[in-house]
Amino acid sequence: MSISLADVQAAAEVLQGHVVATPCLPSRTLSEVTGAQVWLKFENHQFTASFKERGALNKLASLSAAQRAAGVIAVSAGNHAQGVAYHARRLGIPAVIVMPRSTPHVKVERTRGHGAEVILAGDGFDEAKAHAMAVMQSRGLTLVHPYDDALVMAGQGTIALEMLAAQPDLEVLVVPIGGGGLISGIATAAKAMSPDIAVVGVEAQRFPSMACALEGRAPVFGASTLADGIAVKEPGRLTLEVVRRLVERVLLVDEGDIEGAILLLLEIEKTVAEGAGAAGLAALLRHRERFAGRRVGLVICGGNIDPLTLADVIERGMVRTGRLTRLSVALRDLPGSLARVTAAIADANANIEEVHHQRAFTNLPLQETEVDFVLETRSFEHVQQVIERLREAGFEARLHNG
Repeated sequence: MSISLADVQAAAEVLQGHVVATPCLPSRTLSEVTGAQVWLKFENHQFTASFKERGALNKLASLSAAQRAAGVIAVSAGNHAQGVAYHARRLGIPAVIVMPRSTPHVKVERTRGHGAEVILAGDGFDEAKAHAMAVMQSRGLTLVHPYDDALVMAGQGTIALEMLAAQPDLEVLVVPIGGGGLISGIATAAKAMSPDIAVVGVEAQRFPSMACALEGRAPVFGASTLADGIAVKEPGRLTLEVVRRLVERVLLVDEGDIEGAILLLLEIEKTVAEGAGAAGLAALLRHRERFAGRRVGLVICGGNIDPLTLADVIERGMVRTGRLTRLSVALRDLPGSLARVTAAIADANANIEEVHHQRAFTNLPLQETEVDFVLETRSFEHVQQVIERLREAGFEARLHNG
C-alpha cells in the first residue's frame, strides 16, 4: 500500500494544532560555507525534539474506539518511543514501549515520563521487536510501526507541505534515511507538488541499508554510529518501494562528516542536532559539487543527543580546527623553568587549560622533565606562533593532536 499527496494533506489536518509547524528558515552562513542556498527545517523544535511525533499522532488518531481502549505498542530506543508515548497520553490511549535492555537510562525515564509502560527486553532491537510482537498478540495491542506504515509515512510527509509553503522554489530536499518513513512521506508530497524537485537521501556509511537495498547488494554494518537515529539494518517494505520510485539518489556520510555538521549547526545556527539530524548538512558538506548553486532544503530531523556525547563532539571539533591543542615541552627540572614556559605561552596569547608535569614516564635524562599543556588557541596558525614563541624562549615544543 503506497500513499498519495491526498493522504499527506489529510494527515496535515489531523496534526494541525497538535504538533509544531516548525520554522523553515534560510541560513546565510551555511549557504556561504557550502556554496548552495540553504534552508533549514527545524524539526528539533518539536516538543519531543523529533519529527517522529507527526507519524505517531497520525497513526494514533486513526484508531477505532476499541483499539484505543486496548492500547498500542511500539518498539524503539529513542525518538519514536517518545513520540508515541507523548501523543498516546494526550489521547488517553494506553501505550507500551518495548526497549532493548541496553537503552540509556535517561531515554527510558523520559519515555516513562510521558506516561508509557516501558518493557526492557533483549540485547538489541531485533530481540526487543520479537518480544514486542509476543506482547502485542497476548494483550491485543495495536502496533505503531516506526516507519513501515502508510499512516506514519503520511504524517512524516507533512514536513514537505510546510517546507514548500515556506519556500516554494526549493530545488532539492536532503533527508536522512533510517527505515525510510520520513523520506518516503516527504518525497510523495514534494514530487506531487513540484515534479521537478529532487529528493536526496542520506545514510550513515556504517548503516547503508537503503542504499544497498536499492543496489541489490548485501550491506556491511559497523558496530555503531553517531547517527543512531538512522542506524537501521533493514528498510521498510513500503518505504523501499517509494524510495525506489521517487528518490534521486542516496548519499553516504562518515562519522567525521556527522560530527562536523553537528558542530556547525551548534556554532552557526545555535541549534542542537543529534547525529541523524545533522546528516543532511553532513551530506551537503561532503558532496558540495552536487548541490553548488542550488536551492536546498535540509531537514534537521531531531535534537535528542546525549549531553556528554555533545561535549565530546565539541571538544573533538575544537581539536580538528586548531582551537584546542596539546603540546609537550621539554625543560630542565629547576625552579622557575615552568614559570618561564607559561610566561612564553601567555606572551603568545594562548590560554592554558591543563598542565601535566611528567617526571617518571619519560625517556629524558635525569634533571630534565616533560610538561604536557592543553591550550586554547585560535587556529593552526596561532599554534605555530605559540611553538615559535617557546623556541625563542629556549624551549622545544612537540605538537601531538592525534
